[in-house]
Amino acid sequence: MSDLPITPDRRPATLLEQARWLARERPDETAVLLIEHEGERRLTTHDFFTGAARFAGALEACGVKPGDLVVLVLQHGEAVLNGFWGALLLGAIPSIFPFLSDKLDRERYFDSVRQLVDHSGVRVVIASPELHVPLQERLAGIPSLAAVLNVDEVVGARHAVPLQEYLHRNPAQPDDTAFLQHSSGSTGLQKGVMLSHRAVLNQIAAYSAAVNLSPDDVVVSWLPLYHDMGLIAGFIMPVLQGIPLVLMSPFHWVRDPKILLWAIHHHRGTLCWLPNFAYNFLATRIRPAAITGLDLSSLRAVINCSEPVYAESHRVFLEQYAYYGLRESALATCYAMAENTFAVTQSALGAPPKLDVVDRRALMEDRQAVPVGTRYIVSLQTTTLVSCGVPIPNCDIKIVDEQRQPLPERRVGEIALRSDSMLTGYYQRPDASAEVMADGWYFTGDMGYLADGELYITGRKKDLIIVGGKNVYPQDIENLLNDIPGLHPGRAVAFGVFNEQLGTEDVAIVAEADTDDLDARADIMREVRARVAQSTDVMARYVHLVDAKWLIKTSSGKIARRANREKFINEVLNKVPEQR
Repeated sequence: MSDLPITPDRRPATLLEQARWLARERPDETAVLLIEHEGERRLTTHDFFTGAARFAGALEACGVKPGDLVVLVLQHGEAVLNGFWGALLLGAIPSIFPFLSDKLDRERYFDSVRQLVDHSGVRVVIASPELHVPLQERLAGIPSLAAVLNVDEVVGARHAVPLQEYLHRNPAQPDDTAFLQHSSGSTGLQKGVMLSHRAVLNQIAAYSAAVNLSPDDVVVSWLPLYHDMGLIAGFIMPVLQGIPLVLMSPFHWVRDPKILLWAIHHHRGTLCWLPNFAYNFLATRIRPAAITGLDLSSLRAVINCSEPVYAESHRVFLEQYAYYGLRESALATCYAMAENTFAVTQSALGAPPKLDVVDRRALMEDRQAVPVGTRYIVSLQTTTLVSCGVPIPNCDIKIVDEQRQPLPERRVGEIALRSDSMLTGYYQRPDASAEVMADGWYFTGDMGYLADGELYITGRKKDLIIVGGKNVYPQDIENLLNDIPGLHPGRAVAFGVFNEQLGTEDVAIVAEADTDDLDARADIMREVRARVAQSTDVMARYVHLVDAKWLIKTSSGKIARRANREKFINEVLNKVPEQR
């Protein structure tokens, strides 16, 4: 640990100071190894920052200055890495926006980009060639916007790249905002999490210590860079610590998941972060014939993060890959969020995370985690939760009730955190910041409890649905359905239902129909599924139409999401093996 450039006892003042050190001391070492469809490509530290300087030059030519916001709408690859650091070299504030996928409705996607650019006062957008013209058209007339740049023109620029000039500037101070991470809601205006240079470097120092990062490590990642797990654990941390990073596109990985395993094999990967659904995905989507000779013994930690962690997902993953050298001790967990830069807690490495078998009724009804026995006790009356570990250095957590008063161990409440790597606030959203920040604490909206100092997550206060690592806000889905003929406006509820086979949540929708005609109801269900598929990047597995008065409402007349979820599970799923 002491051989790393950033430690709890030693850290640079800004990200740019660390970039200067890397460019000077380690110019020929591998910064990133990109796995592409055409093969692998190695970028040295010098290559990496030279590419970043090319982007810095293009941005500066557009008038970008320190503090200006730069949005990147780019495919996963070298350009988005360089564009992010190019903005940093100028002291500008980069933010990576999710790329348009085939599952998203184009018009809604472009509308969300316009809302963000207009509301946030974005100065420059760098776009992929296929989105350059559409974005120019959609973003025309926004006062703050100086240009929408075609990334190919930036990369192909012939002018000299003054790398040393950019590296020796001092455009940022420790408490200046380094970059924004945007929340990943399916539609609507997203909140930009402001993270200072100081906060990011504090996180890197603390989390490096928590995972015992060393110069011998190799990080392998397919994670999207618009998400905190991919951005920090799968990009910024290894680059700034001088740790080799093996990187591939999430689109490439989804189509061919074995590439992650072979990358670990060939490059002797030691650390890999995955959302929970990926454990099930990797365990069920790869034929044994495709991994003959695979060796995963180099892995010292596969860290489950960003989704609720399920013991069964770890079990099927280990069962599938123990033969290939995966050790049970390599299974690990982490609780993280963009508002704390990344990690909040981390399980101890070298041993599987602790399991807590508790009484299901007490957990759901009394909000108490009452232990009932060992990890091997499984019944309908119990539920098994997986520990997310203990707080990383310089981070405190507490569990609070509805009045934000502390609760004792094994009482379920909202998780609050306080650390030196927290957000400054939400970009140009003081209202949103005030809702969740008070007296130095950030109130996460996640629910959980502490037991023997370790954190267990039980749910989400605001009923966020997480499908395959994607955050889906149920109200966004519900709003899509209001004008469907045959559905009663405002009488639809969306929620998540855990899929044990896939290790992630499925989207379920219950809606009140105004017709009894079976053919009409079939048309309504098809339209509901089409709306969800076209407007979000998830699918609705369950669409259940009900008659008047089926839906449960609160005393104020609102649809009670949690109560309707329980009613659906009890009255529909538990009676019908496969509800379509």
